[in-house]
Amino acid sequence: MTQAPPAPNGRQHSQSDNPLLNVGFRIPFDQIRPEHAEPAVDTLLAQTQERLERLAQAPERAYADFMADLDQLTEQLDTVGVIVSHLDSVVTSPEWQAARRAILPKVTEFYTQLSLHPGLWAALKGFAETEAGRALDPVRARHLKLTIDEFRREGADLPEAEKARLLEVNTRLAQITNDFAKNVLDATAAYELYVPAERLAGVPERVRQATRLDAEGHGQAGHRLTLHQPVAEPVLTYADDRELRRELWQAQNSVGMQPGRDNRPLVLEILKLRREQAHLLGFRDFADYVLEDRMAGGGERALAFERDLEARIRPYFERENAELEAFYREQTGPDAPPLEAWDVAYWAEKQRQAKYDFDEEALRPYFELDNVMAGLFEIVRRVFGITVKEAQAPGWHPEVRYYDIFDEAGTHVASFYTDWFPRDSKRSGAWMNAFVTGGPREQGVDPHLGLMCGNMTPPSGDRPALLSIREVETVFHEFGHLLHHALSKVPVRNLSGTRVAWDFVELPSQIMENWVLEREALDLFARHYQTGERLPDELFDRLVAARNYRAANAAMRQLSFGTVDLELHVEFDPDAPGADPVREAREIMARFYPYPLPEDFARIAQFGHLFSSPVGYGAGYYSYKWAEVLDADAFSRFAAEGIFNRETGRAYVDTILSQGNSKEAAQLYRDFMGRDPDAEALLRRSGLVEA
Repeated sequence: MTQAPPAPNGRQHSQSDNPLLNVGFRIPFDQIRPEHAEPAVDTLLAQTQERLERLAQAPERAYADFMADLDQLTEQLDTVGVIVSHLDSVVTSPEWQAARRAILPKVTEFYTQLSLHPGLWAALKGFAETEAGRALDPVRARHLKLTIDEFRREGADLPEAEKARLLEVNTRLAQITNDFAKNVLDATAAYELYVPAERLAGVPERVRQATRLDAEGHGQAGHRLTLHQPVAEPVLTYADDRELRRELWQAQNSVGMQPGRDNRPLVLEILKLRREQAHLLGFRDFADYVLEDRMAGGGERALAFERDLEARIRPYFERENAELEAFYREQTGPDAPPLEAWDVAYWAEKQRQAKYDFDEEALRPYFELDNVMAGLFEIVRRVFGITVKEAQAPGWHPEVRYYDIFDEAGTHVASFYTDWFPRDSKRSGAWMNAFVTGGPREQGVDPHLGLMCGNMTPPSGDRPALLSIREVETVFHEFGHLLHHALSKVPVRNLSGTRVAWDFVELPSQIMENWVLEREALDLFARHYQTGERLPDELFDRLVAARNYRAANAAMRQLSFGTVDLELHVEFDPDAPGADPVREAREIMARFYPYPLPEDFARIAQFGHLFSSPVGYGAGYYSYKWAEVLDADAFSRFAAEGIFNRETGRAYVDTILSQGNSKEAAQLYRDFMGRDPDAEALLRRSGLVEA
């Protein structure tokens, strides 16, 4: 077990019987229970409210330490909130769900009232007019400006009646977005389908073995299929049984629509509340509200970005679909049924194998998870000068692992947890989050603390966790987010790490994916798990040749998510008679898919990025494509100067990873690249420009 450093703000916490009130750097996950959540939050709310009232009287104490105290005001409350939300995401239970639901209204009310507090708002504006306020260094001056902007954006100047309504709106949004996420998690966990072995013809042996062992573990014969990605994706891609593919695809589509877990009414209510929230705060729509301080600046510009990419990619999209249709007819004859949603992945994989003699499953033996992690750590040692070592700390599940990060001088700058495999008690997807924000302090450097979670292919029997190429990219992606947090050197907590413009935050994650397809980098981890053999050249060559296979379809899928998000938040009127956002979303998304969407298509009802938190990626999903432009362009500097070039890596850390939100995102990018982004870089990398 590692020795725990002091609490992140340098203050030691008094001991309590409640482990959530003893959280320093070392989080006692082995002691935290659902019944601890509400009492801890109640205590911290009372303590934070007391400090808030003292801050509001800052003019009477000549503003001593005013901005530093404001920066740290909610630190403990924030950390406990993240811990509770995290545990409800990774080891959920009725007790954790009840605990989170109990604290949501209280926490939402506090944070809303914080930005509406007349005394604090007056003190903040007053401090800006003092000599000390005008003499701040650039980073702290930016903190002051952004804080004033945020208070104004959050309604500090509203009349009392509108403040009261805003509180009601925010509280209701917190409740129903939490319900949305719970419904998706519960529906995903509840689904299981037992099938005999013959129905899995064509499915990789590793999946058949894992599903057979899973069925045995549940006391059943045959194979247990679930909606977790490591099971559902290979079945939809490889199963020869068309009826099985249809059944599983329709089960996926039904998440968010079942009785008792129906998110469709919630989507409409969320859109109504977000629009009202935006109008209360003086914005035309929710997109303009959330994008005002992002690189896009507003909903119309973000929508124009999406539509421009759609128009440029569409000819390639239509060509790819015509080629797949022709291949399908060649294989099945002219009387075969039309391609449906549950057919495209299957036949696209057949076409890929025919066209490139390449099956992604052949890569898995070379991507054993521990080797991937070791190779990733060696890459960042060479490029960024950091060392990652496995360590020990209490976790929330036996599969959790813990690591320390050290800089070139040997200073402990961060630690992080990993939790990589699916569970019925864990939400889907992959994500990074921050527990503790450290950084420069008067006494030295406090380490940061974060986490990475995913739903990767798990070990099965005597077979270790063997990842797909997409899962390897996901590990690198989430570690990019983690590095953005871990290497931040900003002294202001609220400007540190990933607290940047949302359409910039995916740059550090997505740029890391580029190393996955570089031969020199692959050689550091792509070794056969049984023989130790490096990835053969002929397999690597086929991987590279196929890397842009159906790239236009992949791009259009992402554009469908970003476009439906923006159109629902910019152009759709949820208050119009008969407004139906599910139908509207289906009509919008239909033009991005290579097959007709069924009448009951309702993926929007399970789209957690948009609707599982009050803001989340709402009106911001375009950020993934926006940041892809940035990462494709920024990696061109590494490609030109050497993918392991330490000086290039140092420049990237110094100008981007360490800087957090201490400057405008566009300026940070110019500091690294010496120019603005080249919008063509993404299309060139994806092979979506004419040679």
